[in-house]
Amino acid sequence: MFGFEIIARDRKARAGTLTTPHGTVATPSFVAVGTHAAVQALSSEDLLMMGTQVIIANTYHLHLNPGEGLIKKMGGLHAFMGWPGPVVTDSGGFQIFSLGIGKEQGVGKIASIFPAPPENSSDGSGKRKSMVSVDEEGITFTSHCDGTPRRFTPEGVIHIQRRLGADIILTLDECTSPYHDYDYTRQSMERTHRWAVRGLEEFRRDDSRHQALWGVVQGGAYRDLREESAVFMKQQGFDGYAVGGSLGKTKDQMIQVVGWKTQSLPEQAPRHLLGIGEVEDMFAAVEAGIDLFDCVAPTLLARTGTVYVGKSKRFRIHIRNARFRDDQKPIEETCGCYTCSRYSRAYLRHLFMAREPFGIRLATLHNVYFMESLFRLIRTAIKEGRLERLKKEWLSVSH
Repeated sequence: MFGFEIIARDRKARAGTLTTPHGTVATPSFVAVGTHAAVQALSSEDLLMMGTQVIIANTYHLHLNPGEGLIKKMGGLHAFMGWPGPVVTDSGGFQIFSLGIGKEQGVGKIASIFPAPPENSSDGSGKRKSMVSVDEEGITFTSHCDGTPRRFTPEGVIHIQRRLGADIILTLDECTSPYHDYDYTRQSMERTHRWAVRGLEEFRRDDSRHQALWGVVQGGAYRDLREESAVFMKQQGFDGYAVGGSLGKTKDQMIQVVGWKTQSLPEQAPRHLLGIGEVEDMFAAVEAGIDLFDCVAPTLLARTGTVYVGKSKRFRIHIRNARFRDDQKPIEETCGCYTCSRYSRAYLRHLFMAREPFGIRLATLHNVYFMESLFRLIRTAIKEGRLERLKKEWLSVSH
């Protein structure tokens, strides 16, 4: 029911086909983020029309609301959200990181995105108070929904994802901060390895093959740890592999981290870079051999009125800007999305200035279509051996 085949290569970049019980995914591919079992402002029909192949939902959020029990009762995620294609669920590790050390230090996967530590906190210490504690057995955290204490263990996370019913599920991992030192990063990585073994053992108790389990590679921005983690995960024989945790303090360091990892993972297994979605980052990661990407940026930016444009500085414009007040052009004249085929920049700006929800929907339609179109170009370029040329065409005007 599962398989992964590489059908073309351009140096380290791969074009392939990922097979799941709910259909195939042509890779490299963008994975639309449906945190709460919905890609914000879009329907399943919208996504299918734009060529979206796969969605990733969030174990942490769905566990808290509405709960995996209800979703299982409703027939699993596919039936619950009306999505016929493949679904991935993560372990919730990054969301718990965000409530813990990420909240304390004000950082994400890359420190440069949030370079300054928070100045204020609820307890007056200069740091925001963590809602998380980690021990050998698992993670205890406070629900952001109702303030109740919750507990994630490697076995429990597998059980939750079994009930959610996604095609591809991930083991529980501990994410580290770009500011964690080497010793703590090693301790955390080794704990993630032990959790991975426990999760795999729990997964194998059920011999049904309607789900695949992927291991998560950790190790921060330390080369020896990333390579050690990749080798360890490879030895466990997971169905696929994801790159998680801290990716360094700069984007250049992030690309190095991704490259170290891919050298040590099995060639014939799919690789997913978690939570990264900037255009230049995805080109670099595809060149390093990554197959799948997910990021909230397309939908998150759309809600602020920021829309993607190709082959331009930063690949985006902010539609609220006054210069678009009487602009009759679509967001992109060469774009084939629903928004660009029907509406002007002036109209979209008007919707945002008037706080009409329709504006968010139109911007989201465009941004998701943009990503899908970019990856169609990337797949074709790999098959034709011209990925480097495509990358130069796009990035030469972005800086």
